[in-house]
Amino acid sequence: MARRLRLATLSLAAAIVACGGTNPDEGVPPQTAPLPTIVLAGRTVALFPLTLVAVDRQLGWNEQLGDRLDALRIADSLIATFLTERAPEAQWVLPDALRRASRQAPGVLPDPDKLGTALLRARNLDRIPDPLRSQMRNLTAVAADRLVLVPAALTFRQMPTGQGAADLSVVIADVRFGTVLWRTIAHGEGDDAWSALGNALGALVPDLP
Repeated sequence: MARRLRLATLSLAAAIVACGGTNPDEGVPPQTAPLPTIVLAGRTVALFPLTLVAVDRQLGWNEQLGDRLDALRIADSLIATFLTERAPEAQWVLPDALRRASRQAPGVLPDPDKLGTALLRARNLDRIPDPLRSQMRNLTAVAADRLVLVPAALTFRQMPTGQGAADLSVVIADVRFGTVLWRTIAHGEGDDAWSALGNALGALVPDLP
């Protein structure tokens, strides 16, 4: 059984890799790889909450972002809306469902808002280290299957043109085997923080033509 599961994971990883990913150079706007919805179709995928937001002070966007928790809440809402509306091929288990599962088993299941998922933004990371792997696996097991989508980090920065930009690091992983299957950086520019993030999400999950 374990061998069949591992073979299935390898097949899924190969399919996702074929859909592309990005490793952007510093100072160059990343080329966003669209979400591989074909290989997610029909699967129950856990969407973990964002835990890291960083902003370049030169942008002057600190006031509109508010405090950290407000920014995380708004970003989570935008991410969930884009995924559920533009990528309905997958059955999404949203962050609130993970939070409810955690509250129903205090001391057993971790709080998804307090996990170290931000470390998955590292471009050279292809395995989820423990204890993060076991924490994500246990939480996902009660709400979804084994696939997760993690918005690992959101950064707002100023482009050389002076325009503000949002870069959202996104990872798909198999928490049963601890394997990072796919990653990209969704890039979008805008006159304010949430317009920039909306444009980044639009590049990640393009609307129907």
